[in-house]
Amino acid sequence: MKEPKSRVKKLFINDVSRQVNLSQKRIREYEKEGLIKPLREPNTNNRVYTDFDVLQIERIHKLIHEEGFTVPCLKKLLVMSPCWNVFDCRQKKKCPAYKNPHTPCYEIAKKQRTHKGGTCEHCAIYLNRDVSKAGILKKQPRQSRRP
Repeated sequence: MKEPKSRVKKLFINDVSRQVNLSQKRIREYEKEGLIKPLREPNTNNRVYTDFDVLQIERIHKLIHEEGFTVPCLKKLLVMSPCWNVFDCRQKKKCPAYKNPHTPCYEIAKKQRTHKGGTCEHCAIYLNRDVSKAGILKKQPRQSRRP
């Protein structure tokens, strides 16, 4: 069962920026790259972030700036790895997505409630579901270097 909308904490980009210690520009870049998708306020079109969005921003920032992933590499990771692994879920053993690691979590959520509830449309894994998995681990031909 979803929480009533009035109980969901909503933050604007300036609040999120302070909370995660990132610039508003960086947060907008994550959105432009398709890694996050905040809600939009109907009357003003301002970005509105939930606690789930904040957690994703923090994890994405860590993967890029501390773990050394590039954005294209991170997008490939998002389509290849289960959500509980990418986002280091602490409650994964309670989630049906953990028990079905070869089925995307957003597919499982259509049939049964996952740990994250109704957040699929705003999750980085769902947002990047169309990134091609083909050839990710395929050996690429070596390019010769000329002086």
